[in-house]
Amino acid sequence: MAKKYTELLKEKCSQGSYEKLEQLKNPDLFNFIGKYVELCAPQSIFVRTDSSKDIEYIRNRAKELGEERELLIEGHTVHFDGYFDQARDKENTKFLVPGDISLGPGINSLNREEGLKEIRELLRNAMQGKELYILFLSLGPVDSDFSIYAVQLTDSAYVAHSEDILYRPAYEVFRREGPRIKFFKYVHSAGELENNVSKNVDKRRIYIDFRDNIVYSVNTQYGGNTIGLKKLSLRLAIRKADGEGWLAEHMFVMGVYGPDNRRKTYFTGAFPSFCGKTSTCMVKGESILGDDIAYLRKREGKVFSVNVERGIFGIIKNVNAKDDPLIWKALTTPGEIIFSNVLVNGGVPFWQGDGRVTPEEGINFSGKWFKNKTDEKGKPIPCSHPNARYTLPLKSLKNSDPELENPRGVEVKGIIYGGRDSDTWPPVFESFNWAHGVITIASSLESETTAATLGREGVRKFNPMANLDFLSISIGKYIQNHLEFIKDIEKPPVIFGVNYFLKDKSGNYLTGMQDKRVWLKWMELRVHNEIGAIKTPIGLFPPYEEVKKLFKKVLHKDYSQEDYFKQFTLRIPENLAKIERIVKIYKEKVPDAPEILFKILGEQKKKLEEARIKYGDYVVPALFLREKF
Repeated sequence: MAKKYTELLKEKCSQGSYEKLEQLKNPDLFNFIGKYVELCAPQSIFVRTDSSKDIEYIRNRAKELGEERELLIEGHTVHFDGYFDQARDKENTKFLVPGDISLGPGINSLNREEGLKEIRELLRNAMQGKELYILFLSLGPVDSDFSIYAVQLTDSAYVAHSEDILYRPAYEVFRREGPRIKFFKYVHSAGELENNVSKNVDKRRIYIDFRDNIVYSVNTQYGGNTIGLKKLSLRLAIRKADGEGWLAEHMFVMGVYGPDNRRKTYFTGAFPSFCGKTSTCMVKGESILGDDIAYLRKREGKVFSVNVERGIFGIIKNVNAKDDPLIWKALTTPGEIIFSNVLVNGGVPFWQGDGRVTPEEGINFSGKWFKNKTDEKGKPIPCSHPNARYTLPLKSLKNSDPELENPRGVEVKGIIYGGRDSDTWPPVFESFNWAHGVITIASSLESETTAATLGREGVRKFNPMANLDFLSISIGKYIQNHLEFIKDIEKPPVIFGVNYFLKDKSGNYLTGMQDKRVWLKWMELRVHNEIGAIKTPIGLFPPYEEVKKLFKKVLHKDYSQEDYFKQFTLRIPENLAKIERIVKIYKEKVPDAPEILFKILGEQKKKLEEARIKYGDYVVPALFLREKF
């Protein structure tokens, strides 16, 4: 074992914790830990193995330190982040880039040496008087070709507890593999605390050094900035996947049952925030394998995927008994759950859109809360934060898929992309082929902002594959990787586009909340070539008669031809405008955009223009039955 930090680690660790480190027989790991113990200067160190005793210790510490508080239902706790520490800090999340590397425009980066100097100063003595928790974890099921192993150093028992709910323990893998193991590294400190929340949020920094596969996070507690294996590791994984020929994606994984439940077909899906991602993979009658991050690999001429996580760190706003019965049941049943930034009254958590009467007072992220409370600027403080969360194990959900821990993953036969789109895409459609789907659907994904979140409604945000915030390689290279991914796959997954937010001219939504259950069934049947489709200039649309039957079978309701025309009429002017927007973005902001992107978008534009001359601006799908595109 490396000698440089031996005495320091012996001093900080209990005898048991030091022995746990020694058993790993990994000098590189030992030096990594020692280096940051020396820099951050914790009072003590706890090394967590895979044992239930160690896991229980961290859970109890979170409550003892006041980072979590017990709620009325057994196993439920609540955590509060600071008033100004409620979301991912995009501005201060940066890649540390060596001088000889460029990630291209649109990716937040900083000179590596400059960033390392700054973050080390911020971390210096940041853990004084606190306990450091060292966790050994796995992204994906352990002992799988998907697995990426990781070590998290944190002085927050809440963060350590969250990691345990969300990720598989892997201490025994580290012990077995010794110096052979490769791993991601995370160093987090909440920094100086005031009333148990991070005080110096003006010095909040989240830096990603992909050269050493290490993430630094300081002066923050919010999970998206501190739970290293979540979106922070996605950034590292995208770069790793780039070099190894697989894909790391911001996607759910779900199972959709075929006719009479005789088969189950697995889909992945990517949606920007507030576009229906969780509501899709949690839909009634299907199964969920994961709601957020997926790795996709090729094996035996097929595409397989795993959920990187084993739990959910989900937005709780608008979760209620009527619209989300499965999540609601888990949130109101004894079991391990961390609520964050909700309102607590009498040991019961409340949140926006929960379908209950909101108490007049309680405790929330602002401290003592009462109705009509405002902050120092006179801004109303809601009962719970719009980004309030719940953290729970997937196994606590009734619809959790039994393949969750399968190290082989599940075969993916369909990939779904969806955004918030008021006037262009139909509710569901299929691409002509893989390249067409990657370019015209995935790489052209946009989402409209809402007045509730940003104060201005209808602004389209470009977000290819719903993964733009997490890219650690250039956009052009990322798209090229997708195009090349299936070069040795005989039958690639089918790519679909969905849109739950189409409106009429009066601004009314044209689809119901449960309609996605029908679109999923149509997609499942299309994957197996068991249902028809109409070829249009932008892709394959479902025929009316087929959709009518599915509405009756799935939702037990009639589906009128009038509704079909409203939803599936091809809106040619809007689709042409979209192509113009997307081409402009790629020409101006993505210097390494693949040439095939402009070729395919150009071909689609030509088809739309030809259809416009023949049929006019708005075309019902049936008119395309005799066309050949």
